[in-house]
Amino acid sequence: MNEDLKGLYAAIILSALVVLGVNYFMPKPVVPQPDVTEEVVITPQTEEPVENETTEVQPLSVEEAVEQDARLNLKNEVLEGSIRLKGARFDYLKLLKYKETIEDNSPNVSLLTPAKTAESYFADYGWLTTDAGVNLPNTESVWRVVGNTELTSEKPVTLEWDNGQGIKFINQISLDEHYLFSITQKIENHSGKTVTLLPYGLFSKHIDDNSQTRGVVHEGFVGVMNDKLKEIRYNNIKEEPQEFETTGGWVSFSDKYWFGSFIFNDSAINKINLRKVKDGHYQLDYKGEPLQIASGASAEVTTRLYAGAKEIKLLDKYADNIRKFDLNIDFGWYYFLTKPFFYVLDFLYGFIGNMGWAILLFAAILRLLMFPLANKSYDNMSKMKKIQPKMMALQAMYKDDKVALQRATMELYKKEKVNPAAGCLPMFIQIPIFFSLFKVLNIAIEIRHAPFIGWVKDLSAPDPLTISAWSHIYIPSVIDIGVWPLIYGLTMFIQSKLNPKPANKDQARMFALMPVLFTIMFAHFAVGLVIYWTLNNILSIIQQKIIMHKNGVK
Repeated sequence: MNEDLKGLYAAIILSALVVLGVNYFMPKPVVPQPDVTEEVVITPQTEEPVENETTEVQPLSVEEAVEQDARLNLKNEVLEGSIRLKGARFDYLKLLKYKETIEDNSPNVSLLTPAKTAESYFADYGWLTTDAGVNLPNTESVWRVVGNTELTSEKPVTLEWDNGQGIKFINQISLDEHYLFSITQKIENHSGKTVTLLPYGLFSKHIDDNSQTRGVVHEGFVGVMNDKLKEIRYNNIKEEPQEFETTGGWVSFSDKYWFGSFIFNDSAINKINLRKVKDGHYQLDYKGEPLQIASGASAEVTTRLYAGAKEIKLLDKYADNIRKFDLNIDFGWYYFLTKPFFYVLDFLYGFIGNMGWAILLFAAILRLLMFPLANKSYDNMSKMKKIQPKMMALQAMYKDDKVALQRATMELYKKEKVNPAAGCLPMFIQIPIFFSLFKVLNIAIEIRHAPFIGWVKDLSAPDPLTISAWSHIYIPSVIDIGVWPLIYGLTMFIQSKLNPKPANKDQARMFALMPVLFTIMFAHFAVGLVIYWTLNNILSIIQQKIIMHKNGVK
């Protein structure tokens, strides 16, 4: 087998792996399995996270779980929910700006949900102690509301719990106009003796392990600790606790579009624990510095809790005071491009009012910026296509002498002033642009559920009008292709016909396969990206045709 044929087979195998890899990394539909998240707390006896033993029961609906306990309601322009007074637990939050699906009657996204539901996610605050005999509040302690009976952006609330030994525990909670809570845990000691207490907080989250994706967006633990970013995917979180220590900073459970985060005081030292409690159950907790509180004295510690959406402009605003808080969003390797691309798209969206048209205008602007470089490249490619008859004559002349053919070819390039590598430069420049835009369309909640025209109702999802959708015939997912990817494939095929034909037949076959392989691959990408790349191809074809005409190339 000659080396060129080996190269062809290798290219085909690698392309197939790319296509299969796309399907491997793309999210798969999930059928929720009934399960109940067990209560997870940090106990004062061991100062380690443990789980309470409970019998397995059928999960409750969110509404049933909420109705079981007395609650303190909370609401602002973007959040609605309540704090469970038993345990002072943050376990019910709905995001008023976001729906679960694109259907008109879709419910709002629920971010935090109670422990007895199938997909529980909640946050607890509490105290630990090394002193024997000190009663501490736990998940069964019912807190008393003092003053305001509803938490809003204008009205903070105060919760109190008395341990019956002269120590009063006070939680003062405020909420800004977005998703940021401030929690001040205060102790008033009238017990007649000095006590040592440590504040803690925890997130407990249930995720069906079968639903975890291996996609391009990071989901799992993320934190900036001692000014260094740390990321661990859910499926890489271990059962034995992973321990960290940080002065200031923040730690989060981060999903594709939402996250919950503990934000620490810059002068506070906190010990972080991350663990998988059991299959599908994850816990992130922190333990603060011990406070010695003399009788007749008081002490307090303040942390902030973020529970909401990954809105890029909002997180940038918070990052003015919370260092690197915008890194809760996974901007990827091309951060320096991804973030500016988002802001350009957002500006164009504000100007046009439709994200699909904004993406098309963005593609046109990029083509305009790259026009001089692309012009030079296409001019060189036109010259390459023009001298193809001479190239074929040389191949016939030196078909048995590769060294002589190579020497004669280089002399021809020099005589005709052609650089065969010049056509590759725009392609290499397009690679970071492609990946950056790919990231934007996957991470930007502003593009989630954004419609275009016709059947495209969500630019962040693959084209829904696939072969199986309109034919009602089962098609394997790897080749179930939508309309926009087919249009993209057609433009790529036309563009390939304008390029110089490879001299080697095996290489020519490989290039002929590329439109098919890329069409299959793009079928599983966000349709917004396919629309962008389709227009990019069309503009490239127009530009290349004009240059070919100018150079007298058929």
